Amino acid sequence: MKSKKEILERGVIALVILAIFIILFSVKTIDNRKPLNMIYISKSIDENNEFWMALLSGAKMAAKEYNVNLTIWAPKDESDYEEQNQLIEKAIEKKPQAILLSASNYTETTPMAEKIKSKGIKLVLIDSEINSDIADSVVSTGNFIAGQKMGNYMRNFINNDTKIAIVSHVKGASTALQRENGFRDGLGIYEDKIIEVVYCESKYDKAYDLTKEIIKEHQDINMIAALNEYSCMGAAKAVKELGLEKKIGIMGFDNSLEEVKLLEEGVLNGIVIQKPFNMGYFGVEQAAKIIKGENYIKYLDCGSKLITKEDMYTEENQKILFPFIGRQFREIQND
Repeated sequence: MKSKKEILERGVIALVILAIFIILFSVKTIDNRKPLNMIYISKSIDENNEFWMALLSGAKMAAKEYNVNLTIWAPKDESDYEEQNQLIEKAIEKKPQAILLSASNYTETTPMAEKIKSKGIKLVLIDSEINSDIADSVVSTGNFIAGQKMGNYMRNFINNDTKIAIVSHVKGASTALQRENGFRDGLGIYEDKIIEVVYCESKYDKAYDLTKEIIKEHQDINMIAALNEYSCMGAAKAVKELGLEKKIGIMGFDNSLEEVKLLEEGVLNGIVIQKPFNMGYFGVEQAAKIIKGENYIKYLDCGSKLITKEDMYTEENQKILFPFIGRQFREIQND
């Protein structure tokens, strides 16, 4: 028969074990409620660019849903990879759990991305890639395929007299490289119809000026491929202002309200639609899963679709052209 002392000792041991279990459970619960710390270094926070506003809105919505303290920085100019590299250095010093990055330059941003990884910080690339496969996850548009869609469509209107100009955005950016390569692939045997490639550095006014220069120098130009919202808007403005919308066909990227209006007017023949809200949302989501040790996707293609004036009014395409982009999250966090 057990003595009272033995019973008491066993009771005390049981209480100690129970107390330890409660403490461990409480610590884990508190840890699960503790916000995750991330820094997103974008290429731009231009409030006049609907692509970046949509992407940032998606990132902020995911940050609220996944309990993330999300800090957002970006260089003043989308093409300024040197300033972006300085921001990356600043972010590394703050030691966040993850850095989300839209790389300004395919090659020049790579060493800083490698430094992120060397410090044990999780790295998720959003929209734009680097010249290395070191990222934990990449969330973007399949830009080669998107460019290919544009080239495949434009090929239907090519004849012996066709001359094509490419108005791209930032020389050296992965999106510019991949879209142009895809576009050329889509053109196939008609790639030699391309007579000039220019870069507007993601500035509306520069795209406008460059397009006017191209038209002045090549008066027989009759097709323009514009590879992002800035280049598309600038090129379309120039062509419309010169009254050449019936002579020069323009294919563009993205779906700002102004671009949709130009598509409806026939100034644009077609636009390749991306899903920036999804990119921002899934970028933060993937980073949260990586930090928590959950299953995540290494390469997530958010998809794209080419929409023309002829099919823009279908119910499906209307939903794509006018998505809900969470405008209540448009405020930009700069600290």
